[in-house]
Amino acid sequence: MKFQQLKNIHHQDSKQFFLISGPCVVESEQMCMDIAGKVLEICDEYKIPYIFKASYRKANRTRVDSYTGIGDQLGLDILKKISTHYNIPVTTDIHTEEEALLAAQFVDILQIPAFLCRQTTLLVAAASTQKVVNVKKGQFASPEAMKHAVDKIQSTGNDHTWLTDRGTCFGYQDLIVDYRAIPAMQAFHVPVIMDCTHSLQQPNQSSGVTGGRPDLIPTIASAAIAVGADGLFIETHPDPKNAKSDGANMLPLDKLKSLIERLVKIREAII
Repeated sequence: MKFQQLKNIHHQDSKQFFLISGPCVVESEQMCMDIAGKVLEICDEYKIPYIFKASYRKANRTRVDSYTGIGDQLGLDILKKISTHYNIPVTTDIHTEEEALLAAQFVDILQIPAFLCRQTTLLVAAASTQKVVNVKKGQFASPEAMKHAVDKIQSTGNDHTWLTDRGTCFGYQDLIVDYRAIPAMQAFHVPVIMDCTHSLQQPNQSSGVTGGRPDLIPTIASAAIAVGADGLFIETHPDPKNAKSDGANMLPLDKLKSLIERLVKIREAII
């Protein structure tokens, strides 16, 4: 079962995909509350299980002066408030073993960034909290190689592993999505999620600010649902141009409902 550890998720008996969505990083309590409320409203309308996502700390930034967060404790407190207020699960990135222990006190799902998907001590620390652990497939890793990440987590007795694809490096400044990765990773008997925003990043820009193609989010999401992805990861923001992190590849919040309508129809057509 995808949600056996998540007692506060809505519509878990639905036949729809589930959605992980929110801003890239916690910018303020009000912004996060507003986004969570709007996305939950859409998901409730279409009976989609919803998990709020925001990073309380952004450690993997290109430039030294890039925004990293509003402070660890404040960011985590806001995530906990969102979970309590809306009665929904929340997730956030972690980067070290110490962060795993800290964040597990506030969130329901610990997310392992793609660059750290092979970091054994981090995976084991996250799994040892007995939280759901969502590992993003590294841009450098094959889907078949992610079996080792699953094995590391399960070695602790934690059977709650999710895997997320976010594209594969194609040269220095582009990513491609190979949809064969979805069934390949589902063969490990874990839920597989498509990250529809980070797979459209254009990294390694000389400016130190990552680019993106948010206009292609519907393409990535539609194809993922068509081939049977269990869930989607979509970062969204009411004003991406002024977002403090990853604004170049986030979906404008006012475009989310029409996208969900389209995806629900695709899902209904294939089940």
